[in-house]
Amino acid sequence: MPVEFDTEPSANPPEQLSFSASDKPHAYDPVRNREYFEGVLARRIIAFLIDITIILVLTMAVYLLLLFAGIFTFGLTWLLIGVAFPAVALAYNAYTLSRPQSATIGMRSTDLQMRTWYGAPMYALLAAFHAVLFYFSVTLLTPFVLAIAPFNGRKRCLHDFLAGTVVINTDARAKTYKRG
Repeated sequence: MPVEFDTEPSANPPEQLSFSASDKPHAYDPVRNREYFEGVLARRIIAFLIDITIILVLTMAVYLLLLFAGIFTFGLTWLLIGVAFPAVALAYNAYTLSRPQSATIGMRSTDLQMRTWYGAPMYALLAAFHAVLFYFSVTLLTPFVLAIAPFNGRKRCLHDFLAGTVVINTDARAKTYKRG
């Protein structure tokens, strides 16, 4: 049976669907919600030190696994040693940030979480992209990677701007700042 199409103009034409960055406002206003940004930079550095320690321990375990596997593969897995650190760092960030807490282990221990600029939880692809931007910017701009953070209300670093993310206090931590 042939399909018939309505060729007459409709009295109610369909609305045009569009999306722009201005359609979604920033979720966290540093003026109205100061409690979400109090002390974030210092605790973010501590969280990084915790996370890099975990990543290095995991990388050492991967190195040992690759060295041991190299015995059985006649050294073939030893070719992967050079990509072990980046692979572990990306996997760690993608996995931990895409969990319901939207935080790495270091961030959880310092009551921080990462969100998209419009307030949504992180997802694995964005977390991996953020990690790539972070390690790339740290490689090129160390120690200036934190240079712009004190001068903007949301305490965002360059890689946060590029990835469209913001690091904030958890709701529990923010409530303690709001009361105090």
